[in-house]
Amino acid sequence: MSQAAKPVVRHSRNSRQSRGDVIFETIVIILLAILALTIIYPLYFVVIASFSEAKAVVGGEVIFFPRGITLDNYRECFKNGDLMLGYKNSFCLLLIGTAVYLFLTTLCAYPLSRRDLWGRNGIMIYCTIPMFFGGGLIPTYLTVTKTLGLRNSWWAVILVGGIATYNMIIMRTFFMSSIPFELQEAAEIDGSTPFLTLIRIILPLSIPVICVIGLYYGVGIWNSYFSALIYLSDKNKWPLQLFLRQILINADLSAVDGGDVSDMARRAMRAEIIKYAICVLASIPMLIIYPFIQRYFVKGVMIGSVKG
Repeated sequence: MSQAAKPVVRHSRNSRQSRGDVIFETIVIILLAILALTIIYPLYFVVIASFSEAKAVVGGEVIFFPRGITLDNYRECFKNGDLMLGYKNSFCLLLIGTAVYLFLTTLCAYPLSRRDLWGRNGIMIYCTIPMFFGGGLIPTYLTVTKTLGLRNSWWAVILVGGIATYNMIIMRTFFMSSIPFELQEAAEIDGSTPFLTLIRIILPLSIPVICVIGLYYGVGIWNSYFSALIYLSDKNKWPLQLFLRQILINADLSAVDGGDVSDMARRAMRAEIIKYAICVLASIPMLIIYPFIQRYFVKGVMIGSVKG
């Protein structure tokens, strides 16, 4: 009997890096490390400043570690009724807006993913046009306030965002590439309608893309303030980002707590006490949501990147 052939191990000529490659990789690593520090340090500074005394922050004593560790900044935040109101409003906008956007995006992406939709290419071109051309702020404002009568309404903030065409294309691509159309045809042969096929077959198989698109919409809604600034004049309907903007830009805590502070130095100091804590509190919801969606994120975000 002949002995089993031993596997042949071939060594690549480029198994050892040249000196130039090592130098190049070292330079790239150093540049990326510097870039990472420029991104991470401001976030780190906001966190340590939120736990430091205001005098230390204003005096420039807080650089790498908190000074005079205190929770007074967060106590001030929770004592402020308007800021808590903004937090509640932002959560309501987040839940309602994300649900509406996902609903509309799914209803638009699913028909466009079906082969039997007549004229779907023309409809797709029509949906793509708003990605490059828009009516502008003034026509949009007049449409929302005059035509629809949604001035000072949360629906004005939600409906102005509408469907993000890019997100719709991602979802449509997922339906076309990851779910065989033959599966939908088999369901219809068994008596299922297209709507029931969407509910019972398509959506349960589309959890990754739904989570990713939902995260995109959620982050956008949570960080948005411009639409609320334009359409919401009632302070009781302001989201958290408007109160945060009022403090960070105007450095005026009295603008959100209704107080009457005449001393400019004291007013700036009070704003300095809580603005870093508000930044941290405003970031916490997204930081909590992300770990639950992370396992779907890599799969969902790579949709359409590889053909075949």
